[in-house]
Amino acid sequence: MIEVKGLNKIFKVHKKEAGLRGSLKSLVKRNYIEKNALSNLDLHINEGEIIGLIGSNGAGKTTLTKILSGIIHPSSGIVKVMGHNPWDRKNEYRQIMSVIMGQKAQLWWDLPAMDGFLLLREIYQIPHRKFYDNIEYLSELLNVKEQLTIQVRRLSLGERMKVELMAALLHSPKIVFLDEPTIGLDLSAQKAVRRFIKEYRKEFNPTMILTSHYMEDIEELCPRICILKEGRSIYDGKLKALHTKYISDKIIKAHLKDEADLNKIITQFPKELGEIKSVNKEIIIQTPPDLTMDAAKFLLNNSVVSDLTISEEEIGNIIEKIIQEEKK
Repeated sequence: MIEVKGLNKIFKVHKKEAGLRGSLKSLVKRNYIEKNALSNLDLHINEGEIIGLIGSNGAGKTTLTKILSGIIHPSSGIVKVMGHNPWDRKNEYRQIMSVIMGQKAQLWWDLPAMDGFLLLREIYQIPHRKFYDNIEYLSELLNVKEQLTIQVRRLSLGERMKVELMAALLHSPKIVFLDEPTIGLDLSAQKAVRRFIKEYRKEFNPTMILTSHYMEDIEELCPRICILKEGRSIYDGKLKALHTKYISDKIIKAHLKDEADLNKIITQFPKELGEIKSVNKEIIIQTPPDLTMDAAKFLLNNSVVSDLTISEEEIGNIIEKIIQEEKK
């Protein structure tokens, strides 16, 4: 269980002085400004739960992850992770926790992944049988058995991420912090990582915190999300509840066979039925739910439609709206 109450983290940032005079002045005496990375944050996560942290750059997602994993200290507030103070960095806590950062590597580039795993086995004192059972299970699930004896620097980005996941999970941690695990990966590798996380959760049921800018990661893996804005929590709840509370429009996408029909729709589409958001190879219309069928009928009656789909507004757009509303 993770319990966060009144968490604050303030960083002192060097205030740059303009011009040559300012630069020389900074050599003698530097001025600093304070930046609130986290502000009075409360968060409760049950054992075995997975939660997605969402927010723009600078919202405080990585700062929170670093505090929970013990990398940095908070300025004030209470943090308990499975009964531990993370920044005490006791071995008992390190044994049950793991951090996976998509932009950081823990394996040595010039060594094969297997050599790095053997070192981690000694660090975490993993029993012989458990170690090799975990290697077999994780490598098979991630489909990287053939890559374990190849130098890490010779692996593709997707393969490197997979062996980094193995390295972080070899000791079967009860708490896993995933900070942008799919960043920079192609679509195939992203799907493979998400599929792996799903299967791993079924098998071991760890508590997980996932931060990601890819909404596919959040939608597929996290039933609950926490949206951060300038270090504050502006939404904490079920992902599905966002659809009920914030979704107000439907999206109609249609491919028209005739370009003349396209021009006709653009000029004649009734404004009361919705708004044309985009016109390229397909026409995209945003319309209220109760007028969706009327808008679709107008398209079908006034053009030759080769394909038509009706969907809800993307969750990423909804989250962006929530963040923008908080600015007002």
